[in-house]
Amino acid sequence: MKYLITGTAGFIGFHLSNLLLERGDTVIGIDNINDYYDVNLKFARLEESGISKGEIKLHSPVKSVKFPEYTFIQMDLSDKQALMNLFETEKFDVVINLAAQAGVRYSLINPAAYIDTNVTGFVNILEACRAFPVKHLVYASSSSVYGANTQMPFSTSDNVDHPLSLYAASKKSNELMAHTYSHLFNIPTTGLRFFTVYGPWGRPDMALFLFIEAITKNEPIQVFNHGKMKRDFTYVGDIVEGIKRVADKIPEGNPDWSGDDPDPGSSYAPYKVYNIGNSSPVELMDYIGALEKALGKEAKKEMLPLQPGDVPATFADVTDLMRDTGYKPDTPVEEGVARFVTWYNEFYKKH
Repeated sequence: MKYLITGTAGFIGFHLSNLLLERGDTVIGIDNINDYYDVNLKFARLEESGISKGEIKLHSPVKSVKFPEYTFIQMDLSDKQALMNLFETEKFDVVINLAAQAGVRYSLINPAAYIDTNVTGFVNILEACRAFPVKHLVYASSSSVYGANTQMPFSTSDNVDHPLSLYAASKKSNELMAHTYSHLFNIPTTGLRFFTVYGPWGRPDMALFLFIEAITKNEPIQVFNHGKMKRDFTYVGDIVEGIKRVADKIPEGNPDWSGDDPDPGSSYAPYKVYNIGNSSPVELMDYIGALEKALGKEAKKEMLPLQPGDVPATFADVTDLMRDTGYKPDTPVEEGVARFVTWYNEFYKKH
């Protein structure tokens, strides 16, 4: 199968590309390599996949020296014509859109970045899939779409009309836009609501990175909601295994779907939404405890209130993911955090 994966210099895109390449698939990866966080980490991920930093130039394909079936192109989703040219040339079987402006708190500071990438960029992906049909479009949504919902666990059959950040709203808009293209043009689309992804090669703006950097410098860590946060922390290896399995399962219309009692997670059109989460919420203090144990060092803690845009708890119902793919994420937090610490120590010794 030939895959287009957007965001391959990113955290999840990097891991997914390697997983599919190791399976023997062909991957064309694109990323704009923006400076939302340290671009050196993005280049290091690409180098790990055999893409030489020195060869990367805008719109120029670079072949991996590690994976013969991997080609990387620096490209922005907002460049519609370049995207259309790529689709016309490569004729993809499956598109997995992981490129996005991430981060809840940053969306309070720079909302325009979320519209440019998460909305305009996604329309361009949909239009390319319309012009040059693919077997399946899979795209990243987020657990943040559950917003003000408090009934746990979060189910894809729940209404999600009360987002608490523009980031969440942009992800909900992706689901709505995908449905219209599934309905109008019969494009099979699957949205994936990821729950608090962590692990090796993670983003520096995420909690685990911020915590380990503060602890190693003997600085206090910021503990929001006075440590009462609960998150369905999901290991990145589990996330990409879930993506792979979902990508292999092309959605069909749900014959039992009814407009009288509409199920938000499916449709009469070839459209589906899944949660990918560990289904085992962990209190923030226990997550910090797992990090302290892996580091062999106690953290100094600065207790702070809940931040604007944040939700106090997340908990994924993955019943339909298990039913349709036979898969459930299950890496325990202690194990996943320990793997992250091992990677962090090795990576920053070299860099």
